[in-house]
Amino acid sequence: VTESRRVTDFLSWIARNFDRSVTWADLDWVRETWAGPIVVKGVLDPQDARSAADLGADGVVVSNHGGRQLDGVLSTARALPRIADAVGDRLSVLVDGGVRSGLDVVRMLALGARGVLLGRAWAFALAAGGEAGVAKMIDIIRREMTVAMALTGVTEISQIDKRILEI
Repeated sequence: VTESRRVTDFLSWIARNFDRSVTWADLDWVRETWAGPIVVKGVLDPQDARSAADLGADGVVVSNHGGRQLDGVLSTARALPRIADAVGDRLSVLVDGGVRSGLDVVRMLALGARGVLLGRAWAFALAAGGEAGVAKMIDIIRREMTVAMALTGVTEISQIDKRILEI
């Protein structure tokens, strides 16, 4: 297969799987159609987070989709603080990507996330050990978080904020 064929195949796949006509205005239609919470995933820019809040989203997920969509895209840990500062308490700020341990969970909470999503960790744990593997992974994350919290002087998750990163 030639290089130009691979590029053509990729561009065809993009055209079939991504709708370029989607805009922020479509969130109004989603809100009219769906009465439940709306969470917008893939936010890396503070202005996009503000737009989501202005349009009635309940939350955003700061996500670079594992960095697989665009080579060299901004890390979620780097994007998160500016997004959390931009929207404050207007909506829930969640994060995924680059989270591999309980320390990473604590770090993301300290950077401003209200919740941290674990994708690969539980998927790998499930593949390796089924339900017992997932239970073990959750226990490992919990224990790592407990250690990170103890080392930063907090006893409650609600006490985690950017001050612990200065220690």
